[in-house]
Amino acid sequence: MKKNADIRLTSFFGVGDVMPHCGELSRDEIVRRLVEGIYRTGRVPPTGIEETTAAVLKREAAGSTVIMDGLALPHARIEGLVEPRIAIATSERGIVWPGEDSPVHVALLLLIPRDKPALYLQILRALTTALKDDATLRTVAAMTNAGDIFRFFESGKAYLPRYITAADIMTRDFLTLRDTDTLQACVDTFIENHVSEIAVLDRDGDLKGVVRAGELLRVCLPEYLLWMSDLTPIANFEPFAQVLENERRTWLSEILVKEFPVVTPDTPAIQVAGEMTRFKSSKCYVREGGKLVGVVRLPRFLNKIFRE
Repeated sequence: MKKNADIRLTSFFGVGDVMPHCGELSRDEIVRRLVEGIYRTGRVPPTGIEETTAAVLKREAAGSTVIMDGLALPHARIEGLVEPRIAIATSERGIVWPGEDSPVHVALLLLIPRDKPALYLQILRALTTALKDDATLRTVAAMTNAGDIFRFFESGKAYLPRYITAADIMTRDFLTLRDTDTLQACVDTFIENHVSEIAVLDRDGDLKGVVRAGELLRVCLPEYLLWMSDLTPIANFEPFAQVLENERRTWLSEILVKEFPVVTPDTPAIQVAGEMTRFKSSKCYVREGGKLVGVVRLPRFLNKIFRE
């Protein structure tokens, strides 16, 4: 196989793997027919049709694979598969997809070798580059034959990236506080959201640091106590009383952690892992031009690499 930068998405499917106008079929029927089509066109997985279909539907049962409005990516990792295999179903009127309010217009079935976990994310990026917006998606769904759909992907810029990056594995769903917020606001956010670390922004919205529950405990405990292995002799000591009295007058800037894992969106995923390991952290913050644009969380990172 060539370097990923030279690999087109169409390297993994042909005209025979494309099924237009599938709106009358259910999701499960579409998955099965796409799997059957892959077996007809060769380069088949070592597992049989039934087992491969079951693997894809099992992944669907774990959570919808609709990655944007109108676009679904049913997939499975297959033991012994040599290279990825793709098959595509389209419907201008839309396919009813269980668990989704809106119909799916393009469903791309993806079978990935189990021992090449990064390929899923690389193909996902190539696909979302090709189908960059709703108008493009609708254009593909309205195409009249398999040849037109194949030529769309072949003539576009659907190349696999050389490697996966922080942007491929981060989430844009995250909590923030301001450095002018009080300790009271911080504690409330920790408790209400069941988190132990929150990003802190300055007045301009730039990422300045993070606040951690562990650091909050350090504020509560006098430093000399940290050297004691047994605190039972002072069990009645109330180290939190003073903090409670001052929590409305203590600013987050006073307990801010300024050394933490931070990368840019185009940072390779392996470097993201290195930063989290270096800081012994379960989060890595993704910053662009000073602004926080995403967070890589370790559970999501592991799921994307090992299970997704």
